Amino acid sequence: MNTAGHPPRVIAVVGPTAAGKSDLGVALARHLDGEVVNADSMQLYRGMDIGTAKLTEEERQGVPHQLLDIWDVTQAASVAEYQRLARAEMDRLLAEGRTPVLVGGSGLYVRGAIDALDFPGTDPAVRARLEAELEEHGPGALHARLAAADPEAGRAILPSNGRRVVRALEVIEITGRPFTANLPGHEAVYDTLQIGVDVERPELDERIALRVDRMWEAGLVEEVRRLEELGLRSGRTASRALGYQQVLAALAGECTEGEARTETVRATKRFARRQDSWFRRDPRVHWLSGAVERRAELLPSALALVERAVTA
Repeated sequence: MNTAGHPPRVIAVVGPTAAGKSDLGVALARHLDGEVVNADSMQLYRGMDIGTAKLTEEERQGVPHQLLDIWDVTQAASVAEYQRLARAEMDRLLAEGRTPVLVGGSGLYVRGAIDALDFPGTDPAVRARLEAELEEHGPGALHARLAAADPEAGRAILPSNGRRVVRALEVIEITGRPFTANLPGHEAVYDTLQIGVDVERPELDERIALRVDRMWEAGLVEEVRRLEELGLRSGRTASRALGYQQVLAALAGECTEGEARTETVRATKRFARRQDSWFRRDPRVHWLSGAVERRAELLPSALALVERAVTA
């Protein structure tokens, strides 16, 4: 691509699940001589392929994808560790004169990668007490407490995500401030162009339902069975992933497979709304339509944004 200057140092493709971020990320990386850096928290896990809609080798079209399949399903996710790894990959690419294309819908991971975001330390005693409460009372009760103390964090964190609820409550107790107050303003550490892929709610809901159907047809239940043998059920983060959590419940006899499928669709639609709300709060995101009838326009529109950023 010929431009009058240089592309922004980092391109970030963000938005809700099933909007079309992955395909756009591949196309941008091909046009800008870059590589994709994954910013989907669950695609970091080895073997979690079908349920996370991880692109196949063929779908990656020869574009290297970094930070896929780096953690075992038993490892607890850490945004601070992800930040270190993502910045190392982006710095490597920038040093080579190439373009990192950060792709994913995990809002805190995206901000951790590109923004001046420092993570408060941990207090083992506070953490142990909160985890004991989680074990005794379940995530719902702790999430209600979080929503009362920090409504914004309550909206951003799924009630079922006990680990993140515990972490948010721990930060509140350690710092004496709301969890979201520890997130700074939009102060970037990289020159970044953020492109949001926008799909109207009815179409997105339809895509989500279709995606879940295809995941079941592609063997999601069998994938979860294999991962269960590798310790998925004990994985504090991976076991809570959408689809995986529901299938694990079905395998344990807590619901039927049909009910697990229905709940996966419902939970994914709810999660997509949370993702959309998170990214909408960032005024730096440039939104482009990912609607099916405008699919052919998506890449040219994204490249036009890159061009505008170059010449601005």
